[in-house]
Amino acid sequence: MENQIFELQYAIDTFYFLICGALVMWMAAGFSMLESGLVRAKNTTEILTKNVALYAIASFMYLASGYAIMYGGGWFLSGIEAFSLDEVLTASAENGFDGDSVYSGASDFFFQVVFVATAMSIVSGAVAERMKLWAFFVFAIAMTGFIYPMEGAWTWGGNSVFGLYNLGDLGFSDFAGSGIVHMAGAAAALAGVLLLGARKGKYNKDGSANALPGANLPLATLGTFILWMGWFGFNGGSVLKLADAANAHSVAMVFLNTNAAAATGLIGALVTARILFGKADLTMALNGALAGLVAITAEPSTPTALQASLFGVIAGVLVVFSIVGLDKLRIDDPVGAISVHGVVGLFGLLLVPVTNDGSSFSGQLIGAATIFVWVFVTSLVVWGILKAVMGIRVDEEEEYTGLDIGECGLEAYPEFTSVRP
Repeated sequence: MENQIFELQYAIDTFYFLICGALVMWMAAGFSMLESGLVRAKNTTEILTKNVALYAIASFMYLASGYAIMYGGGWFLSGIEAFSLDEVLTASAENGFDGDSVYSGASDFFFQVVFVATAMSIVSGAVAERMKLWAFFVFAIAMTGFIYPMEGAWTWGGNSVFGLYNLGDLGFSDFAGSGIVHMAGAAAALAGVLLLGARKGKYNKDGSANALPGANLPLATLGTFILWMGWFGFNGGSVLKLADAANAHSVAMVFLNTNAAAATGLIGALVTARILFGKADLTMALNGALAGLVAITAEPSTPTALQASLFGVIAGVLVVFSIVGLDKLRIDDPVGAISVHGVVGLFGLLLVPVTNDGSSFSGQLIGAATIFVWVFVTSLVVWGILKAVMGIRVDEEEEYTGLDIGECGLEAYPEFTSVRP
């Protein structure tokens, strides 16, 4: 009977893990739609190519080396324990079926790999409309195969940072990845943007910024809704298990808080934009929802619904000021990714000790600094090498005509952007 109960729990937890992973994978479609909606029509095909290809690259590189670096074991999952059912049953029997790690190891890999792709998707939007496609792909190999897995090994993997200190022992906690995934992606994006420079025509000589409107706000809105939906898998799956009362309750609270933070994040950004600009700015509202989601990701299980709502509205206000502030610094980010995932990602980490007694502000700061410095510096090195070897920015004429033709030879909206006989 005990064995049958365990097998049922194993089946439920594994199925839940896989479904959550599929929801996170669907976020790749959300990033694709959001970014393609916020870039100009002449760059749509290229941004879509980047998003679909980066998911494939991330899937392969994490399979080849990333998972092994992050959690131990051999390349292509060789040597990873608990990937066969017989091994799981044997190990669990020896442990008295205590319910520890009762999901399939293969489902764990799948859930982790879609997180890697999410981090890389953040980079895509920030460097849009002026980066060479193949330079981006080469960076994606380094980011998903080495840079991200290393910082993941120091956090979720439980390894010490170069043998100096263990972040978990210092009181660092990041439930689903405000720092480990989102701030890491933003750090890599910031390094690329600094070397890449702003889009032509974005800034005037007096330092003022010009609006370069996206081509398709319905697509951007659809992308936000897809990301909002996928985030239930992102945060809910990070509970790791479902098939007992305590974990089922935790999953329910995570879903509730995730939705509450997104809703109030959108409201906070919308009201802030109305006060600052006198208009209901849709793009700020969309980024506000994403900011609320990023903020709650670091700890969605311990806040009350009221606390989650307050965290969301603060994140929504913060992201508007961050986007405006980066523009004043002439840091050109077409989709606001650095603000949404970087600035608000740090904010989310600093919120954790408010509701989670197992973390500390000092631990969160040290963890955030470790993640940011590692990802930013290593990314800066990789981007710098790519800039010297193959160049990372398209030429001025190609940027003017659009990357769709120059990089992909295909227009997304041919009937609107050129004359056909």
